[in-house]
Amino acid sequence: MVKVQLAIVVSEFNYEITDVMLEEAKVHASKLDSTISHICYVPGTFDMPLVISHLLKDSAIDAVITLGAVIKGDTNHDIIIAENTARLISDLSLQYKKPIALGVSGPNMTIEQAWERAKIVPIRAVNAAVNMVTRIKKLNETQRSQNETIVIK
Repeated sequence: MVKVQLAIVVSEFNYEITDVMLEEAKVHASKLDSTISHICYVPGTFDMPLVISHLLKDSAIDAVITLGAVIKGDTNHDIIIAENTARLISDLSLQYKKPIALGVSGPNMTIEQAWERAKIVPIRAVNAAVNMVTRIKKLNETQRSQNETIVIK
C-alpha cells in the first residue's frame, strides 16, 4: 500500500466531540501506515476551506481530512453552515486535484447523535482519504491498451 501524507483540519466548535474525532482519526491513520504532517484547528466548520486551501498548496500533502460536528440549533443555521462548507470543500478538491475527506457530521443532528458518530465518522474519513490517494496514484500510473477495461480498486 502507498504511504499517504495527510493533513487534518479540526473544528474547535463542539470541541469535546471533535477532540474525540481527532484521536480516532490519528489512531486509524496510524493503522493504515499513513503519516499526519499537519493538524490545524479552526474556530468552526465554516472556517475550514481557507485553511484547507493553504494546506493543499503543499506538494508533500496528499489529502486533507476535515473533522467537525454541526449540531442542530433553534434555526436552520446548521444547514447553511454544513451545505456551504461541503460545497466549498468539494470545489477545493477539484481545484487542487487532491482528496479532501468530509469528516463533518451533521447537519440536523442532535448532540446525542454527534456523540454516536464521533468514533465512526473520522474512521470513514481517513479510509476515504487514503483510498482516494491510492486510487488516484494507480489511475495516474495505469497504461491502457486499446480494448482493455481498467478497474481501479
